[in-house]
Amino acid sequence: MTNNNISHKTLGCRLNFYESSAMKELAVDAGLSDAVIVNTCAVTQEAVRKSCQMVRQVKRSNPNKKVIVTGCAVQIDPEQFSKIEGVDWIIGNSQKLRPNSWQKIANDAPFNQSEHGSILVEDIMEVKEINPHLTKGFNNRAVAYVQVQNGCDHRCTFCIIPFGRGNSRSIPAGVVVSQIRELVASGFKEVVLTGVDITSWGGDLPGTPKLGYLVTAILNNLPELQRLRLSSIDPAEIDDLLFQAFSDNGRLMPHIHLSVQSGNNMILKRMKRRHCREDVITVCQKLRNMRPEIVFGADIIAGFPTESEAMFQDSLALIDDCDLTWLHVFPFSPRQGTPAARMPQNNRKAIRDRAAQLREAGEVKKKEFYKTQINKNETVLIESATTGRTRQYAVVELNKDVSPGQLLNVVITGYNQTRLEGVTVN
Repeated sequence: MTNNNISHKTLGCRLNFYESSAMKELAVDAGLSDAVIVNTCAVTQEAVRKSCQMVRQVKRSNPNKKVIVTGCAVQIDPEQFSKIEGVDWIIGNSQKLRPNSWQKIANDAPFNQSEHGSILVEDIMEVKEINPHLTKGFNNRAVAYVQVQNGCDHRCTFCIIPFGRGNSRSIPAGVVVSQIRELVASGFKEVVLTGVDITSWGGDLPGTPKLGYLVTAILNNLPELQRLRLSSIDPAEIDDLLFQAFSDNGRLMPHIHLSVQSGNNMILKRMKRRHCREDVITVCQKLRNMRPEIVFGADIIAGFPTESEAMFQDSLALIDDCDLTWLHVFPFSPRQGTPAARMPQNNRKAIRDRAAQLREAGEVKKKEFYKTQINKNETVLIESATTGRTRQYAVVELNKDVSPGQLLNVVITGYNQTRLEGVTVN
């Protein structure tokens, strides 16, 4: 992406990509030009390595541009990035969406001059607020992402992200509704609520409302919003109002991605998760009874420390037990600074083999779902000239070019290795 000769390179989660778009807009508004923003990830040691590698590649490819590095890896270890030759500014996660940070950069007003560059990183655990920024920097007028929350209050043993994002902070419901109203008025048909742990939304607000309250407020106050979708949610935190919203409102998309991580109760306990295997099965059954067309995705980690073959089989079986359609499989990689990195590790071959088995099982479930869609008439949101998405998040390849941003009726005629195929109808 370029604008005013500003570009960004992003690793990691969906929230990171949202924030990169927001930072680009803030940089342009501040008058900055000829710069590259690198938004890093710290979820694994490999992600940190790739972040460092990307910074070096960016500088080699853009020797005359300013290089600004931010994100979770920077927040956790700013000195590591300040030592990379050619880095001009290091910005922590709490500063990167503040307009004055970008004004300082645009005016060449250093934060704290050091030998290797200017660093602005504060203690993320002391941050009590969130900077709501509405970005319209999306590629089309189809899908927009709205950040409703940041940070995490939980301490899963494999995860370093709370130390990069801080504790959970929520954007008030009224602000979220206002932002979505503006996006819908601009032509967006679908909004995705995003954050680090969106099911913890509201815990720091007066009255401690739950995510279901926010979802209900959006749907009730914005009848003009045609589609609302949730990003990854915690199966331990789905409240009654959220269940009810899925049951009652067809504009809340029948697609949920669950942060499952394992199908074995002992491993879940060692991960310090707050759900058990039976909880996940119950959640899926309950939602499927409410919305028979609903589909589920899930994050699953392969080869967590101490995971035996029998424990792994529980994760494999959970794919069938919950009928999981969209899998994100992560081979376990120890993250320095987490309790899991100090636990007895599985060998890398076993981890790779288990990840491959999970992915193979996921492909089987995806093809089974595709078969059930053939000859159905689906409402598809067009995201590019030749593709769109169904309500269940399946990509559809169309028989002809169409304009992005439309909701069209499409008859599903078949599928290939990666997506459904369809024909548009009047």
